[in-house]
Amino acid sequence: MTAPGARLPLTASRAVSTFGVALLGLMTANLVPLMILALVGGPGMSATSAGLTMTGCLLATAAVSLATARLTEGRGRYLVARVGLLVAAAGFAVAALAPSAPIAVVGILLAGAGCGGAASASGAALAALRDPDRMAGINGLVNRGIVTLVLLIIPALGGGMPSAFGVPALLALLAFLTVPMLPPAPAQAAAGTTSREATRPRVNADAAPATAGTTSSLASRAASRRANLAGLALLLCFGLWALGEDSLWAMAGAMGADQAGITDAQMGMVLSASTAGGLLASLALIWVGRRLGRAVPLAVLLLLGGVLKVLSGQIDDPGLYLATIIAWNTTYSAAFMYVVSTAAGLDSSGRWNAPLLGAYLVGSSFAPVFGAALSEHLGYAGMGWVLGLFSFALLVPVTLIARRSSQIEAAEERAAQATGGEPPARGAGAGAPVAATQHTD
Repeated sequence: MTAPGARLPLTASRAVSTFGVALLGLMTANLVPLMILALVGGPGMSATSAGLTMTGCLLATAAVSLATARLTEGRGRYLVARVGLLVAAAGFAVAALAPSAPIAVVGILLAGAGCGGAASASGAALAALRDPDRMAGINGLVNRGIVTLVLLIIPALGGGMPSAFGVPALLALLAFLTVPMLPPAPAQAAAGTTSREATRPRVNADAAPATAGTTSSLASRAASRRANLAGLALLLCFGLWALGEDSLWAMAGAMGADQAGITDAQMGMVLSASTAGGLLASLALIWVGRRLGRAVPLAVLLLLGGVLKVLSGQIDDPGLYLATIIAWNTTYSAAFMYVVSTAAGLDSSGRWNAPLLGAYLVGSSFAPVFGAALSEHLGYAGMGWVLGLFSFALLVPVTLIARRSSQIEAAEERAAQATGGEPPARGAGAGAPVAATQHTD
């Protein structure tokens, strides 16, 4: 039995739908390199035009994700997901079969907008699941694993427009079929079995002072304001963090070639090893779950990521440079997943998870231009310091938000137990307090 308002356990159907729809939310971001190659080789676009097209696609994803976030907090997540996935499938299909560059561009922008709906709906759905840290790890594992396969399949099919955009169109249709299995918001899941009046304790009106309810209401509103402030701050921090992280990724190849003599083949090895590092980070987060809390791991990851970014601009040895970039990208993957779980912990309705990817893509979309400008005016060493400072500056606010997220989730679990819900899955006996099994950093 699940208590009213409690987060939902992960089932096979919820996993297939939530992680499958989430895959489409990140699809264009993951396939940008192959899509640019297809646009250059297919409709004959210039590399600059193809890059601008994909930037527009990512911005469309970000805009729609942010615009539909509030709609996905409740039952609207199903409609947003269905419409988004159909639009994405249609847009990718148009691009795959486009006879000319202008038609391909229209299809790609439509696909980007559709992916934004998938991103917000899946983000809200993920927040409804129990143990956000482990769910973020599983989501990262599924995303990295399937994207790795897609990156192998598309070149095997020829790598042109039909495969680069046709495969995502097919995946969007498959995800569309799973939408009914998306987990609902916890409050809605409980609505069919429990009413507010039925669970409200009876109080003797003569014994309870009238001010007690007022005091409780004021405290609740204050807590809600603090949670909302934390959520808004997290979106802002995540966008800035994305700008800093993806600026390094955008310049990693050029910087490696110029200062360390890295070849294209070696950069290909970095891509593969970085994917493996992301898979390892996902597995680690699944195994660790919430045992370490969120604040301490995020603080360590941001600090380490900042140091590695600074080092990347100083290294001229090829082997050491490759190792640094792989280590940095693994750290990035783990930090990304912890931010996802932090947003989920702030509100189980998905209020902050839904727009999270949109906030990230806003920063990510401007990263190539920002990274290029920094390297041109400050050199690679200066760029490394500036990007490292991004991580150092965000360390304190993000750590405080993560701590608040863990506290909110712990309070939810105490409330669920008080109303007769299941005890936390991690081992406590029937009478054990939630605080003993839930780290709040």
